[in-house]
Amino acid sequence: MLFNFSCSDLNFDVVVVGGGTSGVASAIQSSRLGSKTLLIEESNWLGGMLTSAGVSAVDGNYKMPSGFLKEFRDSLVSYYGHLDSLKTGWVSNFMFEPSVGNRILKDIAKQENNLTILYGSTVSEVVKKENFSIKVNELPSLYKAKILIDATELGDLIPLLNLPYFIGMDSTKRFNEDIAPELSNNIIQDLTYTMILKDFGKNMTITKPKNYNRKEFICSYDSGECDKKVKKLWSKEKLISYGELPNKKYMINWPINGNDYYTNSIEMNAEQRFLNYEKAKQKSLRFLYFIQTEMGFSNLSLDYEQYPTKDGFPLIPYHRESRRSIGKVTLTLNDIKSPYSQQYPIYRTGIAVGDYPVDHHHGAYSNYNNLPKLDFYPVPSYTVPIGSLIPENIDNFIVIEKSISVSNLVNGTTRLQPVVMQIGQASGILASLAIIKKKSIDQINIRDVQSEILKNNGYILPYVDVDAEDLNFISYQKIGACGILRSEGLNIGWENKTLFYPNSKLEKKHIYFDNWTMFKTDQIPFPEVTSIKNILNWIREIKGDSFPSESEYLELWKRHSLSDFSLERTITRGEFSVLVDKIIDPFSNVNVDYYGNIIY
Repeated sequence: MLFNFSCSDLNFDVVVVGGGTSGVASAIQSSRLGSKTLLIEESNWLGGMLTSAGVSAVDGNYKMPSGFLKEFRDSLVSYYGHLDSLKTGWVSNFMFEPSVGNRILKDIAKQENNLTILYGSTVSEVVKKENFSIKVNELPSLYKAKILIDATELGDLIPLLNLPYFIGMDSTKRFNEDIAPELSNNIIQDLTYTMILKDFGKNMTITKPKNYNRKEFICSYDSGECDKKVKKLWSKEKLISYGELPNKKYMINWPINGNDYYTNSIEMNAEQRFLNYEKAKQKSLRFLYFIQTEMGFSNLSLDYEQYPTKDGFPLIPYHRESRRSIGKVTLTLNDIKSPYSQQYPIYRTGIAVGDYPVDHHHGAYSNYNNLPKLDFYPVPSYTVPIGSLIPENIDNFIVIEKSISVSNLVNGTTRLQPVVMQIGQASGILASLAIIKKKSIDQINIRDVQSEILKNNGYILPYVDVDAEDLNFISYQKIGACGILRSEGLNIGWENKTLFYPNSKLEKKHIYFDNWTMFKTDQIPFPEVTSIKNILNWIREIKGDSFPSESEYLELWKRHSLSDFSLERTITRGEFSVLVDKIIDPFSNVNVDYYGNIIY
């Protein structure tokens, strides 16, 4: 914790509350763009669910390692020696020891001269006038912020600012999601106190926990005592290796009659939360005893060197769900499943991407059998709109982590670590652009935010068939975000994909010019035959005298490694994207609003 600030030290451009998965990315990105940034973190660790909660098996985005997520992954690769060194367990291709993740994030943060971190600190009061006044740990001094970002695990700044929010399941009528329950309720997802176990090579069986009953966990694996038709059960070896980490550590975060625990702690005070979290720890200890005695892994026990805690547990529980703010827009399941057939094309405003199924954990809830079954509901890979980070009716306040404006169903996929980290990075970009331009965040051009994301090796659209290292990646992203070329969402086995097909031949039916007056479609028809020659003539008519000379055009073609230049052959979707982006540039020349509508 830091003390002895001068008056000027208490004034910041951006204050991020919560140093979790999104908060650390937000604060680092904000500081990198020159904003004087304060990060307030309750513990003495950075990383939240990735580290402090012990969920160090990253779910999804293996083919879309966007922005800061890739930087973090590459740092882990440098530490462990090879990308394959992160592929230790079968639940993920991206696994690491939580303490290592914390050290890496702290090392990255230390390099930022514009970033101050206040550890061991809790925000008790926030007042919004022209700027934000933030009270920490009941100290008399107030920190000042031009822009405030809520990156807490449960969205705890939202009620401090008297803003509306949702908790729990939405009725099917609220967002017209056909798999939602008929009536809304306040049931949230189970939380988990994960355990990091270590192989000690000897009997480490703990004292039998109070209220232990083997029947509580007997159906956590294929014990031979349970009906496998009800739910797939894995072998005991698979249960343990599920979360195997480097250096023979084992993450225990087992959802099938394991250590998930139900409590709705969102509206509780700190004391009530503590008592409930202790009950969650006790369930995990009972599960550990079961693993040791019933499953025969007496050599495995808590790795007390992993965390700076007396009991060997993570610093915080793994929260899968929190308050959900009411934003400029709300991302719903329909927006993800069918982005091109909704009332508003919010996919044009994307700032983060995900590809994990809608995964809800409710197995520990007492009335589980009467809840919707939402284990791995398939969706295509998708984009998160910028408007879901910006609450209504307040200026210069951004909400990230798991409290963005999404439906309860969608939270089941946007809650995953890769999406949350990208959301954090995007919020840091948005906040800093507002500081740089001396404007409110809702006055910032969405295309400017997206351009900065792309500049930082991020994705704004979820194309899994175009690697970020591709020379023309940014052109494909921009033309897709304009809606001029559309993609196809697919579910293949466990994979959720959206494909851009850059190497496929372009057909006229692929092109969408709705509301794009700059293309002069009322004056210049798009050619029926999409040969390179016809496309070039079409672009020349649009651009007139500003069309590149033949030598300039050929240089562009060569510079972007476009394939065989033959005027009579059909142009590919990728080639068309590059030409439209580089010569006409609709992405930069035309902005969109929060709904994705084109603004002239």
